[in-house]
Amino acid sequence: MVRILPEGRLSYGMQLPVQAQSVLFAEEWEADAGPGDLVEVARAADRYGFAYVACCEHVVVPRRLAGAMGTVWYDPVATLAHLAAVTERVGLLSHVAVVGLKHPLVSAKQYATLDRLSGGRLILGVGAGHVQEEFAALGVDFAGRGAVLDETVDALKAALGPGEFAEFAGERFAFSDLGQAPRPVQVPRPPVWVGGSSPAAVRRAAERGDGWLPQGDRREQLPAKIARLRELREAAGIAEPAEIGTIAEPLYVGAPSWAVGKRTLSGPPERIAASLREYRELGVDQIQVRFRSRDRGELLDQMAAFGERVAVHLDE
Repeated sequence: MVRILPEGRLSYGMQLPVQAQSVLFAEEWEADAGPGDLVEVARAADRYGFAYVACCEHVVVPRRLAGAMGTVWYDPVATLAHLAAVTERVGLLSHVAVVGLKHPLVSAKQYATLDRLSGGRLILGVGAGHVQEEFAALGVDFAGRGAVLDETVDALKAALGPGEFAEFAGERFAFSDLGQAPRPVQVPRPPVWVGGSSPAAVRRAAERGDGWLPQGDRREQLPAKIARLRELREAAGIAEPAEIGTIAEPLYVGAPSWAVGKRTLSGPPERIAASLREYRELGVDQIQVRFRSRDRGELLDQMAAFGERVAVHLDE
């Protein structure tokens, strides 16, 4: 197992704006934003102590879902590699990569290169995917995607390990005596965080993941799922605890002068920090934050306020 977060602390990261523009979470200003905005946000994350910036994956979006999901989904490998060149410290998380859509050796080549280019900052977040037409278009079995992902994760962990000539033998994939370089910087390999909140995803995270990325669970739902993950992990004979994450409520540091939504956690930095510390008490190691904003400038201001005035209180 691979751990990268500092123990005993509540780390924080964020999903990047612009790169995914579902109407469920994107702000209006993102529609006219582009690569320059991504660069400035990633640099701010680097500056203000964020553990990672994240980019999600969809190859295609069917017309029936485009109204809600949009069709803007930047490729995670290309996006994170671009941002690796303009940042120095922040982790680069695929949240999540639908790795079952590709042969694991293809994904291993891409993500090993990303880890090498970034100086060892890759966090490989993986998930099963949920868009049936996407799988059909790429010739991948949608109904069997869970089993495919299980084996793909196992194969990726082997292919991203320290050996230049990795070996793996499964039901769908097998390889040996095939060299891949460059190798990842991280040893024994980059961490693999498993996304999803279904029973199958929790099992996968427990048995195969270095970390867990819940998708949309509210606070009151987390204790039971964390307990279940730990139970399954112990049953699998894995002593090292998983790094547990969550997606926090939308945030706005300070008193907003506009309607930021009923679920948004806002107010003085100490109040926000006190609320977020409750996640640590539930067993969470890292929170993914999203700030309400009306333009890039306001987002950067919110990131600065969080990093300088909220984060200092997270470990009290």
